[in-house]
Amino acid sequence: MTKFSALVLTGILLTACGNKEQKTGTNVNENPAKEKVEVKAVEGRKNFSDKAVITPLPAIMIATWDENKNPDVMMAAWGGQCGPKHICFNLSPHKTTENLKLKKAFTISFATKDDIVQSDYFGIVSGNDVPDKVSKAGFTITPSPNVDAPIINEYKLTLECRAIEIEETSLNETRVVGEIVNMSADESILDEEGNIDLSKLQPVIFDSGKNEYRVVGEKVGTAWGSGKAIQEREVK
Repeated sequence: MTKFSALVLTGILLTACGNKEQKTGTNVNENPAKEKVEVKAVEGRKNFSDKAVITPLPAIMIATWDENKNPDVMMAAWGGQCGPKHICFNLSPHKTTENLKLKKAFTISFATKDDIVQSDYFGIVSGNDVPDKVSKAGFTITPSPNVDAPIINEYKLTLECRAIEIEETSLNETRVVGEIVNMSADESILDEEGNIDLSKLQPVIFDSGKNEYRVVGEKVGTAWGSGKAIQEREVK
């Protein structure tokens, strides 16, 4: 598995890149609030109506510059990888949203077990209210050499991205698709072969069912390998 393929394990696509489904000439997402769906009981299960638990939800850390080159970083859960070198996420109005529209660039890192206090802080404090929240968390930055955005030094895995699509949606959110220009990793999270080792990084996912963070890292199978046991059984 390549270094980049390891990223697939840290995220799942939660927002489609341009997911406009057409039906009889109209956009079915035009005004979803108007449509009332009658929810029926599923036998043998407990219903939660429209409450969604999608897993894994990566706790992604989006870092940007403002107009004065002041760094800002926020945690976002509604996003993930949507192509070989693309990441996609939806944002409501934030300081980060403004910065993205201004700079058309950002970096992505991942909250981990070791920095969950600072990462959660970045998710609950707005850069509009606390402009120096990065330094208040005790974190430092290095300007990315590849895009117009800051790298948060304390995060050991970082994607440097340029925004190739910024779209206002019918849900009053901003959808951003970023192209990954470069990925860099601290040597402390690499294995003997130089690949990213998630058991060393210990990224966390957001448990939306209980509002908790959970660590990712244990290996339970091999991609494009574990399922071969069924193939071999079928051949016999």
